[in-house]
Amino acid sequence: MAFVAIRRLQGLIPKHSVSLRCHASIQRAWYSMAAVGSSQHTLSVKNKIDSTKEKALLGGGLKRIEKQHLKGKLTARERVKLLMDAGSFIEYDMYLEHDCADFGMQKEKYPGDSVVTGRGTINGRPCFVFSQDFTVFGGSLSGAHAKKICKIMDQAMLVGAPVIGLNDSGGARIQEGVESLAGYADIFQRNVNASGVIPQLSLIMGPCAGGAVYSPALTDYVFMVKDTSYLFITGPDVVKSVTGEDVTQEELGGAKTHTATSGVAHKAFDNDVDAILQVREFFNFLPLSNKDPAPRRVCHDPPFRDVPGLDTVVPLETTAAYDIKDVILGVADDMEFFEIMPNYAKNIVVGFTRMNGQTVGVVGNQPKVAAGCLDINASVKGARFVRFCDSFNIPIVTFVDVPGFLPGTGQEYGGIIRHGAKLLYAFAEATVPKITVITRKAYGGAYDVMSSKHLRGDTNYAWPTAEVAVMGAKGAVSIIFRGKDQDKNEAEYVEKFANPFPAAVRGFVDDIIEPRSTRRRICQDLQVLVSKKRENPWKKHANMPL
Repeated sequence: MAFVAIRRLQGLIPKHSVSLRCHASIQRAWYSMAAVGSSQHTLSVKNKIDSTKEKALLGGGLKRIEKQHLKGKLTARERVKLLMDAGSFIEYDMYLEHDCADFGMQKEKYPGDSVVTGRGTINGRPCFVFSQDFTVFGGSLSGAHAKKICKIMDQAMLVGAPVIGLNDSGGARIQEGVESLAGYADIFQRNVNASGVIPQLSLIMGPCAGGAVYSPALTDYVFMVKDTSYLFITGPDVVKSVTGEDVTQEELGGAKTHTATSGVAHKAFDNDVDAILQVREFFNFLPLSNKDPAPRRVCHDPPFRDVPGLDTVVPLETTAAYDIKDVILGVADDMEFFEIMPNYAKNIVVGFTRMNGQTVGVVGNQPKVAAGCLDINASVKGARFVRFCDSFNIPIVTFVDVPGFLPGTGQEYGGIIRHGAKLLYAFAEATVPKITVITRKAYGGAYDVMSSKHLRGDTNYAWPTAEVAVMGAKGAVSIIFRGKDQDKNEAEYVEKFANPFPAAVRGFVDDIIEPRSTRRRICQDLQVLVSKKRENPWKKHANMPL
C-alpha cells in the first residue's frame, strides 16, 4: 500500500518540475512506510511463533501435566531434558499438527501433536530421541505423530546415530482409523531397516498397548519403569470379555511380568529419573552404529593385574555352586558390570563390562541356578545378546561352566532342540573377537555351543578345575560299564576325562591358565584381536532357527 501511495503522489507532480531533493524525500517517505508495514508483519509473525511455542511447551496443559506428576511420572519434555546433555537438544517439528477433521478433532489441536522429537547428545555423543506425550490425546499415535518419529529415524540412519524411544502411549488414535495403523507400520519398517545398523533402545514409561508394543519389541533393548509402565497386546478388560480371566494391568503386562516371566523387557527401574540416568550410563557401552568400533575410554584399572581371589572361587566339590558374577566382576575394569535381563533365565548371565577401557559383552553359565544348565529361555537370552554384540563390533568373553542342556519332557515339548540351536547359531555366526574361559564343567553338546574352539573361537582357555567331557563321570560309567565295578571305573574315568588335558592335548583349548591371570590374558588377547577381520559367506540373509 505504501508503494502505491507514493506512485500516486509522483503522478500528480510534473516530471520536470521535481527537484532531486524532492525526489529523494519521496523515496525516503516510501521506504519509511514500507519499513513500518514490514516491521508490523514481522512482529505479528514473531508473536505467533512465541505463542505457538509456548503452547507446544505446555503439551496438553497444566492440569494434565499435574496429573502426570501425581502419578509419579515426568512429562515428555522433562524426560528429554534429563536424558540429553544440558542445552544439546534440538527439537524437530514443534509446530506440526494433526489434520484429522472427524469427530470434532479439527477443534482440538496441539502444536507438535502428541510426541516430542529431535536430536542431541548423551555424554557428548550424538543421539536421536522421541518422547511420547501422554498429556496430549493420551500419547496416542496419529499420522502426524508417526511422521515425526519416522523423520528422526531416517536421519539417524543417514548419519549413523542411535535412536532412543521414550514410550508413554495409549496406542493408535481411534479417531484417525487406518491412518494411525499405517503410521505404526511405517515405524515398524524403519525399526527393521535400522536393526543391526544403529542401536535402538526403548524405554517404556507408561502404558503401551496394542500395535504400540511391536515397535519396542523390534528394538535392541526394552527397559521398563516399575509400577507405572505396562506392555500388552490387549488390556485387562478385553482379556476378561474374551477369556473370562480376571487380571490386573500389573499382572498382565507390568515390569515384573516382562522382566521375570515373559522375557520381553531387559531391565526395570524404580522410577522415571532412575530409568533415564541408568539409560545414560548404558549408552556409554554402545557404539554409535555398526561402522564404529566398540567404545573405549581411559582405564585407570591396571589391565595386567592378577586377581588372586579367582584361584579359590571354584569349590573343591564339583557339584557345589558358586556365583559366576564373582568371576566377571573380578576381571572387569573397576568391578563394573551392567547386567542385561538379570531376573530372566538366571541360569545364564549376560551383560556389558570393560576390559582395559574397551566395551566387551560377557556371557557366563550360572552354577547357582539349575547348575548352569542351558534351557529354552537361557538359550534365547544368550543368542539374542550374542547377535547384538556381533552386529555392533563388540568382542565377546564367555565363561563356561555347563553340565549340559536341561533334560525333561517340558523342555523337549517346548522345543529345546530348536531354541538351543539359536545359541549355537549365534556363536557360530559371530565374527567379532571371541575369548572363552572354561572354569569348570564343559559337558556334551553344551561344550560345543558355548563358544568352543570349533565355532571359530579366537582364544580358548581352561582353568585347572576344568572338566571337558561328553558327560559327568557317574553317567558315563553307568553307560560304559553297566553297573560293574562302578566305583573303581568312576575313579578311572575322572582321572582320564574330568580335567582339562584331553582338550588341551588336542588343541581345543589354547592354554591351561591360572585363574588369577585371567584378566591379564583377556586384555592381552583383546589388544591382539583389535585388528581381526573375518567375514561370513555372502548371503541375502541367513535362515536361523527362529
